[in-house]
Amino acid sequence: MRRIMSAEDYARWLTAFMPSLPVDGSSDWMPLAVVTDPTDGKLAHLDGLNISRAWMLEGMAHGLPAGDPRKAALLNTAAIHKNSGLASVSSENYEGGHWLGSFATYLQTARGLGD
Repeated sequence: MRRIMSAEDYARWLTAFMPSLPVDGSSDWMPLAVVTDPTDGKLAHLDGLNISRAWMLEGMAHGLPAGDPRKAALLNTAAIHKNSGLASVSSENYEGGHWLGSFATYLQTARGLGD
């Protein structure tokens, strides 16, 4: 929605879509996905979820008008998911290592934020 709406329209839409999005900068509203066994190919997808969430949350914050109080919560939450997800991008475990890099590239290059 941030790509097709003005910042002000997007802010109003986001209020209706996510009315409980914090305005105090907190990050506990979206729990981190925890991988208990990185050698489990199914659980490794949670690392991808964390990276994808970070990328999307940064995009959401980018679409809001300057000074919107929800930006801090979005960016703080994104940072937690980013740190966790990027820590899992390695060649140590094939289960996640062979594909997490593509998600990490989008996140690290801020792909789509200029759109």
